[in-house]
Amino acid sequence: MTSPLYTASIPVMQQMLRALSDVLKKAEDHAAQRNIDPNALLQARLFPDMFPLVRQVQIASDFSKGIASRLAGAEVPSWPDSETSFADLQALIAKALAHLDSFQPAQFDLSESRDIVLRPGTPKEKKLTASAYLLHYGLPQFFFHVTTAYAILRHNGVEVGKRDYMGAY
Repeated sequence: MTSPLYTASIPVMQQMLRALSDVLKKAEDHAAQRNIDPNALLQARLFPDMFPLVRQVQIASDFSKGIASRLAGAEVPSWPDSETSFADLQALIAKALAHLDSFQPAQFDLSESRDIVLRPGTPKEKKLTASAYLLHYGLPQFFFHVTTAYAILRHNGVEVGKRDYMGAY
């Protein structure tokens, strides 16, 4: 039987990252068709104290790799956050999807008994069971940043709807 933590993480994040990729393509097309500087969308924010679109996509990708790696007991890879264009963001999402594809369900078999330690050795250290980490921290963080990226683009006139947000399932 496939681990419930695998089932609740890898396929879900793959679906949402593919949908995010499609939404970004629509945004790029939107900018080109309307002669909008792509940077206007890439640096758009919902509010001045929030991260721009580029950073939202970077963080969503970071959470996907971190969730998968931690649940599988693997090292979390470090990727520089140097993306500045739609093409860069597409490459980042492709890299995140490839990372998710690299895991086999069997790697999650022991994840139920695994503890996840966030920010080890710091005053903010937090120890969670794997299921609490996934369901109460990792996935909510991942969805927040995917949703915020979608909302930034919708707010800026990109014609996307719920179907675009959900992607193929």
